Amino acid sequence: MSDTDGKKPLGLGGARPGQVKQSFSHGRTKAVVVETKRKRVVVPKQGTPAPTGAKPAPGGNPARRPAGISDAEMDRRLKAVQAARAREADDAAQREAEEKAREEDRQRRREEMEAKEREDREREEALRQKAEDEARAVVEADEAEKRQAAAKAAKASPKPAAEPDPIASAPVSDRTRPAPSTARKPERDKAERDAKAKPREDTGRRAGKLTLNEALAGDGGRQRSMAAMKRKQERARQKALGQSAPREKQVRDVRLPETILVQELANRMAERVADVVKSLMKMGVMATMNQSIDADTAELVIEEFGHKVVRVSDADVEQVIDMIEDAPESLRSRPPIITIMGHVDHGKTSLLDAIRKTSVVSGEAGGITQHIGAYQVTTDTGAVLSFLDTPGHAAFTSMRARGANVTDIVVLVVSAEDAVMPQTIEAINHAKAAKVPMIVAINKIDRPDANPQKVRTDLLQHEVVVEAMSGDVQDVEVSALTGQGLDQLLEAIALQAEILELKANPDRSAMGAVIEAKLDVGRGPVATVLVQNGTLRKGDIFVVGEQWGKVRALINDKGERVDEAGPSVPVEVLGLNGTPEAGDVLNVVDTEAQAREIADYRLQASKDKRAAAGAATTLEQLMAKAKDDQNVAELPIVLKADVQGSAEAIVQAMEKIGNDEVRVRVLHYGVGAITESDIGLAEASGAPVFGFNVRANAPARNSANQKGVEIRYYSVIYDLVDDVKAAASGLLSNEIREKFIGYAEIREVFKVSGVGKVAGCLVTEGIARRSAGVRLLRDNVVVHEGTLKTLKRFKDEVKEVQSGQECGMAFENHEDIRAGDVIEIFEREEVERNLS
Repeated sequence: MSDTDGKKPLGLGGARPGQVKQSFSHGRTKAVVVETKRKRVVVPKQGTPAPTGAKPAPGGNPARRPAGISDAEMDRRLKAVQAARAREADDAAQREAEEKAREEDRQRRREEMEAKEREDREREEALRQKAEDEARAVVEADEAEKRQAAAKAAKASPKPAAEPDPIASAPVSDRTRPAPSTARKPERDKAERDAKAKPREDTGRRAGKLTLNEALAGDGGRQRSMAAMKRKQERARQKALGQSAPREKQVRDVRLPETILVQELANRMAERVADVVKSLMKMGVMATMNQSIDADTAELVIEEFGHKVVRVSDADVEQVIDMIEDAPESLRSRPPIITIMGHVDHGKTSLLDAIRKTSVVSGEAGGITQHIGAYQVTTDTGAVLSFLDTPGHAAFTSMRARGANVTDIVVLVVSAEDAVMPQTIEAINHAKAAKVPMIVAINKIDRPDANPQKVRTDLLQHEVVVEAMSGDVQDVEVSALTGQGLDQLLEAIALQAEILELKANPDRSAMGAVIEAKLDVGRGPVATVLVQNGTLRKGDIFVVGEQWGKVRALINDKGERVDEAGPSVPVEVLGLNGTPEAGDVLNVVDTEAQAREIADYRLQASKDKRAAAGAATTLEQLMAKAKDDQNVAELPIVLKADVQGSAEAIVQAMEKIGNDEVRVRVLHYGVGAITESDIGLAEASGAPVFGFNVRANAPARNSANQKGVEIRYYSVIYDLVDDVKAAASGLLSNEIREKFIGYAEIREVFKVSGVGKVAGCLVTEGIARRSAGVRLLRDNVVVHEGTLKTLKRFKDEVKEVQSGQECGMAFENHEDIRAGDVIEIFEREEVERNLS
């Protein structure tokens, strides 16, 4: 009898047996029998039965209702619950409908993708079948040729019949048909092994995130980035939706110069640089994006991409900055540009200081102006005037010429004490060459010995007739010290400007002239630009001479930063890639590519011009030049100055120093501090380094001390020029001068054994010295020139013999002497020469 006899089995009340599968690690599973509990049914208590289908009483059972809730409140709550259930039912139906629509859309897209893949597979299968057919045809052709060759060989040399080859005698279709599976089994096994050993091919999908171990392993191959996968999915989605229609290619007219960068060529075609480089590689041209290619190669590339070629010459790159005539209605009045000119120390800067009510002259080295200063002055009447203060020293002739070329009115300052001087005449010539009106300011009128009438008279010699002499040139007597006549000078300038009717268009691209340029530590290359037309703004891209840049900052004459500069406004421009030449023209262009292209063209043209000027055309010229260089001693120097104008002026002064025997050669000149590279160049050439208003940096000083290179600093051009003249004079060979000290007459000739012929002489004039040089004159013709071998007085050797005494003389290496010949006695002395 078992233990369960008469008892119910253990288990949950009302439970039903079931079976579930329990999963373990390593893929193991186990079936487990469980019991499922039925849902509990709640039976209401007796006494409050609710008939089936009967509507419950409003408010429910009052006995089970929470305390304090009325019937109306209970009804309201029941209605809210029913409304919420209805809304939930509607929302569930709506969500079900949306899900169903999305599922249908996904199914449609899936079918389209499958159809597309099926088409691709069919296409690939067709291509593969076509390739197999072509291969089979090639094999059949080869077999046919082999059979024909075998038949010909058999006919040529018959052999006993051999057992036919079953494979060769079989039809071609049977030979190409694969063998039974049993025969191909080893090959099939090998293919399966190779497939297992070969890494899985890239299917275009990423297998989860890339972990660190996978990245370091390096054997998983290079995976596509997530961005690339997203782009691929986006292209597939657009293709599935029919949005990937190819856009129509735009044909462009590509301007093609003689040489062009690969990147610039791609930009002009609006094509990718990688595609252009790939096209060049197909042509056999290995070029990177930053290398240049010739026009013929670029033309092939342009035609390959389907664009049109517009061939232009190198000079056409400057067409973008050609002057455009402004419409008369766009012109507006602009301030006049006045240049102060005159001789050195005639008071030009002091006069401008009096007008500006500042003190600039105190900051000039030696009290002379060595830079071109540009200032703006507002008069008491509200008129704005732009002044250029040019140096008066002779070395700055080219700087004054540039000042005259950009000016509207020239104010010629002449001292009432000194009247017209050499630089005054040069200033008059510059003003006449520039064809600008002139106003004569007779300065220093307060001095006791001032004579303004002499100034007017002297000007007549140079065709400058002032109004006081019935001419058309205004003249004003002024004093920079007391301020006398300044108002009249400003009125004369305003009157002249009104007559000229100066106008410009401020709404166009800016164009201006570089008055001065320098290399500033901390700010880089800085150019003082006088805007002549248009408005120069911060951020403009410009080209100036052989340099280009983007305006990083604009600084006016008061040292304040401004955002723009209109016509006749002088400003300092920051943002250049190099130091331009003083006098270069600044033009604003549209893009950096245009500016760089123009600057490169100008730089190459300048190099070609210098190379052509320095090259000799014939062999005779080369030989003559080499011979001249051998006979001329050179003084090499290295020059660094603070601004470009000063460097040019000093170089011009150096070129004027020298003569046929010696000259000064400027190995290198530039702006900015003296650097180690300057010291290295000076050491290699044995040249000193001159610094004009600049100093050497610490590495350059240390290098100069180690290498023994001399560095000299100057702040006044007079001192520099004088020192270079003195140094060049040291290269001159000393001048040999002859000083006649006596004459002697040969009275008789003796022949002495061991000595030779000896002349018995009488000193007729001066003195005869043994160390002096002698000439033998016969009938006033020089027969021999040399030195004395012996000079004797009686039997003694003496150093000198006075006039009126007799002596014996014997010549070195010469015995052709006769009685009656005259001996000329002289001494040579060396005299140092100086460059004038």
